[in-house]
Amino acid sequence: MITFILADLRRFWSGAFAVVVLIALSVALSVTVTLQERAVRLGSARAAEKFDLLVGAAGSETQLALSAVFLQPAPLPLMEGAVLSRLANDPRVELAAPVGFGDSAYGHPIVGTTTGLITSLSPSLSQGAMFARLAEAVVGSDVALSTGAEIKPMHGSAEAGGETHTAIAYRVTGRMAPTGTAWDRAILVPIRAVWQLHGMHGDEHHDHDGDAAEPHGAEPAAQEEGHGHEHGHVDADAPLDEHFDAQTPGVPAVLVKPKTIADAYRLRQEYRTGTTLGVFPAEVLTRLYATLGDARSLLLGIALGTQAIVIAAIVLVTVMHVGSRRRQIGALRALGTPVGSIVTLVWGELFILFAAGILLGIALGYTAALVISARLAASTAVHLPVGFTFDDLWLVGGFAAVAAIISVVPAFSALRSSPAAALRA
Repeated sequence: MITFILADLRRFWSGAFAVVVLIALSVALSVTVTLQERAVRLGSARAAEKFDLLVGAAGSETQLALSAVFLQPAPLPLMEGAVLSRLANDPRVELAAPVGFGDSAYGHPIVGTTTGLITSLSPSLSQGAMFARLAEAVVGSDVALSTGAEIKPMHGSAEAGGETHTAIAYRVTGRMAPTGTAWDRAILVPIRAVWQLHGMHGDEHHDHDGDAAEPHGAEPAAQEEGHGHEHGHVDADAPLDEHFDAQTPGVPAVLVKPKTIADAYRLRQEYRTGTTLGVFPAEVLTRLYATLGDARSLLLGIALGTQAIVIAAIVLVTVMHVGSRRRQIGALRALGTPVGSIVTLVWGELFILFAAGILLGIALGYTAALVISARLAASTAVHLPVGFTFDDLWLVGGFAAVAAIISVVPAFSALRSSPAAALRA
């Protein structure tokens, strides 16, 4: 029976190939949506788990998390430097690391922070040593700069017409180990170098909030007025100073690592005031996942609708194909071929096409998800794991069950007429 089915499929190979391709494309859409949504969810969750609590100026929780955790450029407002000082000296806080944005180099964001945050992300450097002076930098694992390379910071980005700062040139002293986060693409420098570069010194920082709060790629008001970028002098050879007091310049965000879970909740509540905002990145991502889940449901609905149309068209074509073979089927029945064998023959041909299309569709969907995740990872540095889980067996089983049921329709349509009528046709 199998030999007869395969021989029959070879006779009509072009039509069989078209059917397999149509089924594969419709299945691939569902597989790609399912795998990609899971990859984004898992990848972003793993990237955010390194950051327990974020404290920033009152505003959008989502934007604060996206900017501080995933380093997405955005004009975050600055909060008082005294908040950083209180957090750094709070006995409930293990680590309070400021982050300052606004500059870039070679397409990578330059982030002002502390050695404590770098150690938290990468307990040991893969190359070199930690920065110890204001003109030194540590790069993420995906930054293609070797130890000793010189970095000239640019306000904003080259694509947006940003200009290069002339007050300082950083020298790479080390490289972090891969973290699987957006910080793998970042260039990390002392936060005080960023403050000095933008003229933010102690209580003078209120006059320069716009500079540090601007997103990558934005042009500061000073440039629009034709005054250039340099607002302060950087003492490049000055030793590292990571002591923060009430006169500390403003920062867009502080990454906080509380000592206990209870401390984390208390700190978040304390800093949810009219001027500051405390958020758990995981909570923000949960809300984003809900939105992502709605989009996934919509795309899966479209995919299932597409599959229904494809299946209907295939069944129609198959029924017409069976009708054109009425004489052959009638001859088989007249020769005494059992009805069950004829049904199995017709059903087997269509089910084999469905099975081949499903397997090809799974392979295509998996490949598409890998390509999409690779492109997203290249731009965000967030590792997006693509893979199947046990629950996916239900999806494959569902495809196979539908294929088995649908294949029965043309199989029984082959028995509608008697053998004599079929031979007279």
